[in-house]
Amino acid sequence: MTATACPCGSGAILADCCGPVIAGAPAPTAEALMRSRYTAFVQSNIVHIRATYATEHRARMSDDLPAVDWVRLEIMGTSGGAPDDNTGTVDFAARYRQDGAVRLHREKSNFRREDGCWVYVDGVVAPQLPAGKSGRNDPCPCGSGKKFKKCCSA
Repeated sequence: MTATACPCGSGAILADCCGPVIAGAPAPTAEALMRSRYTAFVQSNIVHIRATYATEHRARMSDDLPAVDWVRLEIMGTSGGAPDDNTGTVDFAARYRQDGAVRLHREKSNFRREDGCWVYVDGVVAPQLPAGKSGRNDPCPCGSGKKFKKCCSA
């Protein structure tokens, strides 16, 4: 049996990366929680997504997840969010396919500890890239500077 790579892009296998956090182990850092939430979106795991929202947001959360194919997560930077911190931010870019187009969700997310566990509070979302189909040799619409075939289409 082959090990499954973690969807979060860490390079680790799922069982050693986001798997334990999704199964209920506390995330050691805000970034680890962000990665597990991305993996939960890939897996359509609404239970983990809801459980890792700040308490004041859980009741308002819909059970509907966007009908997209998550392609790649890139952590652009972090501030705070270390094992000894109580708050932190994670700046990330998540690429996804929807209706034949690759799109980018760019967000600076805020995290805090609740009862000793990291939770997602809210975030500032950057404007969406225009939707459109990309040819294999076109520049990738995610803004990486690579050709589409070597980036989000891979």
